[in-house]
Amino acid sequence: MSTSSRVKVGVVGVGHLGTLHAKMYDELDSAQLVGVYDIDPVRCESVAGDLHVRAFLKLGELIASAEAVSVATPTVTHHAIASSAIEGGLHAFIEKPITSTVGEAEELVRAADERKVKVQVGHIERFNPALLALEKYHLEPMFVESHRLAQFNPRGTDVAVVLDLMIHDIDIILSLVRSPVERIDASGVAVVSDSVDIANARLQFENGCVANVTASRISQRQMRKMRLFQRDAYISIDFSDGLAEVFRLVDATDQTANTTVMLGEIGEGKFKRKIVYEQPEVKEVNALKYELASFLRSIRDDGEPLVTARDGLRALQVADVIMKKIKDQSIRVS
Repeated sequence: MSTSSRVKVGVVGVGHLGTLHAKMYDELDSAQLVGVYDIDPVRCESVAGDLHVRAFLKLGELIASAEAVSVATPTVTHHAIASSAIEGGLHAFIEKPITSTVGEAEELVRAADERKVKVQVGHIERFNPALLALEKYHLEPMFVESHRLAQFNPRGTDVAVVLDLMIHDIDIILSLVRSPVERIDASGVAVVSDSVDIANARLQFENGCVANVTASRISQRQMRKMRLFQRDAYISIDFSDGLAEVFRLVDATDQTANTTVMLGEIGEGKFKRKIVYEQPEVKEVNALKYELASFLRSIRDDGEPLVTARDGLRALQVADVIMKKIKDQSIRVS
């Protein structure tokens, strides 16, 4: 790919995640990494030196030199940095959550629409190989159970666990159910930090689907699993192991099922059906590189990002209600 057809991109914030962004862009043929910016000049110079790119001393200078940016800074800074980039006419990839508040997210959506730029939100689990393996299946869940448990890491405690971990599953569930949320119930508690460390939420959708979502960052062991139940099928997704499993009912005469195991039959005569187990092929995909490549592709092809700013806003709106429910509950208890 010629240099002229590559997207000139910069990275704002080169902590742990931002450094990974910069490295992925450096490896992508569709990107021309023009440089990085960070409020820590020593860190900025170090990362820039490793990648042989420019270390920008001012955010405005990076914005003036790029066509797109990755915003990989603390959540409280997302709105200000992304606003500056969008006003400068740049496309923006913003790590999740999109912003700290719903109001800020709404402002970014409006600004992106007005400036006609692409904004993608970094809900990386949408690009997890286990979820990608299910693309050929018609997913229409009516009950969802998800558990996202992690060992304590001080790096994520600037926000509640709802925004740190649970929002991944909120985004996935909203993308799968595709129905307005009718009711939300939630509970949670702060254990080792000043914000909520473990939370559970029950989402009820207008189409009747119910999702039970649990997130914890004080678990002894890690878990990132989701189970989907729908008419004639049960789907298990293990995001940690990159494994998807499908148990479904098919007509007894159906020879198209990519069946690993036939578990049995139910019914009689023309109503007989097979219970089959399938393990869809999971391709080896670097989820971060894949999502950044998709962002660049949306710019180059003038298409819609796979996770839009509005997707990020919807996930944040649900997370905001969950946090308010938890706060209300704690007030009643005290």
